[in-house]
Amino acid sequence: MGRAIVGAKCKECRRTGMKLFLKGKRCQTEKCGLEKRNYPPGQHGKRRTKLSDYALQLKEKQKVKRIYGVMEKQFRLYFKRAAKLKGMTGFNLLLLLERRFDNIVYRLGFASSRMEARQLTRHGHFLINGTRNRMPSFLVREGDKITVKQNGKVVDRVREILKWRQEKGIMPSWVQVDAENLLGEVLRFPAREEMGLPIKEQLIVELYSK
Repeated sequence: MGRAIVGAKCKECRRTGMKLFLKGKRCQTEKCGLEKRNYPPGQHGKRRTKLSDYALQLKEKQKVKRIYGVMEKQFRLYFKRAAKLKGMTGFNLLLLLERRFDNIVYRLGFASSRMEARQLTRHGHFLINGTRNRMPSFLVREGDKITVKQNGKVVDRVREILKWRQEKGIMPSWVQVDAENLLGEVLRFPAREEMGLPIKEQLIVELYSK
């Protein structure tokens, strides 16, 4: 079953043509499916076809949904909320997704992927400002502190991931982590260039504006 899950996640990266970092450490090694086969899955994957504007917009939306692990209905709600906020809708959308509790857990280095962060969050392994929170979609605020609930196996796992992330130098500057006490804090929200993945959010805005 593990191999099937890995294969499915790697196909999602191949469909979008970029690493979505859905499998944590694996994405940073030679085992990465995109490194081995940098073309879409399927028997016609190697064929190059020109996509319509609509297809490009839809592909970008699907990419963002896969990165953050949200379903269509939930994604639409995020977009509607982003459109009501001041500023650029596309950036507001990405910022709302970045503020998700599971994403913050991942950004802090407490999980190897957003999928793992979502699972650990649902099982109540993290506290926000001292209170247990099991909602992966909860929107974290600036200044919020996230701690790992003391549990032998989970603590060991988190320390292992955190050490690896810090050694790789992939810790974002807008969060702060106390590795000894497994305490993380959101210092500020990220600027657009600090979000990392090459997403063309304007295409999503165009898609929903039709």
